[in-house]
Amino acid sequence: MNPIQKQQQKELEKIDICIDILKNARNELYLSMRFFDVILSAMEFLPEQKISGIGTDGFTVYFYPDYLIGMYRNTPVLVNRAYLHMIFHCLFGHLKQPEYAEEAYWNLACDIVVESILDELNKRSVRKYVSPYRKGIYQSLQKNMEVLTPRAVYRELLKMQLEEEAFQKMQLEFFVDDHVLWNENVPPEKCMEREKNWKEQNEKLQTEMETFSKEASEDTESVLNQVRIENRNRYDYRKFLEKFAILKEEMQVDQDSFDYIFYNYGMEMYGNMPLIEPQETKELRKVEDFVIAIDTSMSCKEELIKKFLEETFSILGKSESFFRKINVHIIQCDDKVQSDVVITNREELDAYMERFEVKGLGGTDFRPVFGYVNQLLKAKVFHRLKGLIYFTDGYGTFPVKRPNYETAFVFLQEDYRDIDVPVWAMKLIIEPEDLEKRGR
Repeated sequence: MNPIQKQQQKELEKIDICIDILKNARNELYLSMRFFDVILSAMEFLPEQKISGIGTDGFTVYFYPDYLIGMYRNTPVLVNRAYLHMIFHCLFGHLKQPEYAEEAYWNLACDIVVESILDELNKRSVRKYVSPYRKGIYQSLQKNMEVLTPRAVYRELLKMQLEEEAFQKMQLEFFVDDHVLWNENVPPEKCMEREKNWKEQNEKLQTEMETFSKEASEDTESVLNQVRIENRNRYDYRKFLEKFAILKEEMQVDQDSFDYIFYNYGMEMYGNMPLIEPQETKELRKVEDFVIAIDTSMSCKEELIKKFLEETFSILGKSESFFRKINVHIIQCDDKVQSDVVITNREELDAYMERFEVKGLGGTDFRPVFGYVNQLLKAKVFHRLKGLIYFTDGYGTFPVKRPNYETAFVFLQEDYRDIDVPVWAMKLIIEPEDLEKRGR
C-alpha cells in the first residue's frame, strides 16, 4: 500500500470513528430523554471539509473529522450537546432566517436560545459548567422576557449596541455549530420540505411531552415552552383581516365575465357574430361595517398600537378591500370606552392617523366594548356588522357570552405568553417585526 493509499485509508477510518461517535451521542441522548425518540434519528451523518467543525442543513449532520474527534476526546458531553443543539435549531425553526434579520445577530440569537435550553436540562448526558459570563447574559435577557426566543433575543442584542470585541466574545461563548449550510444552495422546494418535516416532528413532540411522557418533567419545561412557541398558530395578518371581508356588488366594469343574453342574441341574428358586453358589476371582497377595538391600558404601548393601526389601515386601504363608503368604528377602551371615532372614507382615515393619540391608560376590561357595540346594533347604526378585531396584550376580562358577529383578538407580543381566549373568538399572535417593513 503506497503512502497515498495509506492516507486515504486513515481518512476513511476517521470517518467511521466519527459516525460511531455521533451514533453513540444519539443513543446517550435517547436513554436520558426518550420522548425525543424518532427525532434523534432524523438525520444521517456525512463528512464535510468546508465547514467549521460541525453543522447541519436540516437533512444531514456534516462534520469535519479531526474537529469531531477532538471534541469527543475533550469530553463526550460536548458531542452530545452539539448533536442536540443542531436538533433544536431544526426543531424550533431557526434555519429559516427572517427577511429583516442581520445574519450574524440572528445566528447568535438562535445559539443563545438553544444553549439556554441545554443549560437548563438537568440531564447528565448534556450537563456542563455554566460560566458566570454566560449566566449574566441569561439573567440580563430574562429581565425583559419570560421565555427566550430568537426574535426577542435578536431585538435585545440590537438594543445592546455591542462593540465588535464584545460581540465576538459573545459569539465565541455560544458557538457550537456552523450555520453556513442552513440556507446555502438549498433550493426553495427543499426549504419547504425541510420546514414541513420538522414542523410535523415538533407537533408530535408536543403531544408526546404533554400527554404521554412522564420524563417530560420540570427539568424539560424549557424544551416544551419552545415547542409550544413554534407550534402556535401564525398567520399572515393581511390574510387574517380578509376573513372579515364580505361579498358585495360594486358598480364596476367586470372584464372577466359578459352578458350571455347579448351573446346568444348575436349568435341568432348574425350567425357567427356573438355580441360581448361586460357585466357592469362584479362581486368584490370588501369590508363594510367593521369595528376595531384598541386596548389602551397601561400595558399597551402607544407605538405598538400605532403600528397595528397603520398596518390595518394599509390593508383596508387597498382598492380591492375598501369601499368608497365604509363604516368603521375605531374604539379605544381600557376598563371603559374612552372614544369612538367613525371612519367613512380614506380621507378620514388619514386625518385620524395624523392626530392619533391614546386615550385611557387605566385597567383592562374587554366587556365594555362588546356592551357598547351591542348598543350600536340595537340603535341600527350598522348596516351589516361583519366583525370586530380587538388589539390587546391579552390581560383583561373577557365577555362570557358570544356576540352575534365574528370576533378576533390580536395579540402583539414582544414576549411569549400563552393566552386563553373564549372558544367563540379567533386568536392571532403577532410580533412587532410582523408589523414592520422588512429589510433592516
